[in-house]
Amino acid sequence: MNAAPTASAPPPVLRRMGPPLAALAAAAVPAVYVSVVDPNAPGHYPTCPFLAATGWWCPGCGGLRCVHALAHGDLTTALHDNAVAVLLFAVLALVWLRWAWAALTGGPAPRMSVGARRWALIGLLVLVFTVVRNLPVGAGLAPPLV
Repeated sequence: MNAAPTASAPPPVLRRMGPPLAALAAAAVPAVYVSVVDPNAPGHYPTCPFLAATGWWCPGCGGLRCVHALAHGDLTTALHDNAVAVLLFAVLALVWLRWAWAALTGGPAPRMSVGARRWALIGLLVLVFTVVRNLPVGAGLAPPLV
């Protein structure tokens, strides 16, 4: 007795690469938008509510400008706009590469565990960055006003 033909499943490598590629697309779509719609031109994006309320740059201020500069290959401007965001993007890129490599080769997905000490260190880094960029000595870490 012949069974009816069934649709063949995609190759295992394509199934394994699905989640990393979906995550890449989820990050790439907004990055492409920000690369095209310049955050340096007024009126395209809302003002940071923390900046509007306090006059201080928050840790995320300049993040869109940073993405725009990175998309155009301008690392110096990206670092000036938000150095912590550049560091975060580099770490996320490395994590994604490890994930994609594991999916491609069929190895186990990398484990991501960040203990309390690391979270505390990350929080301290962000706090110091926020304070320093709002002081005269750290003016080079603050994005330009638009």
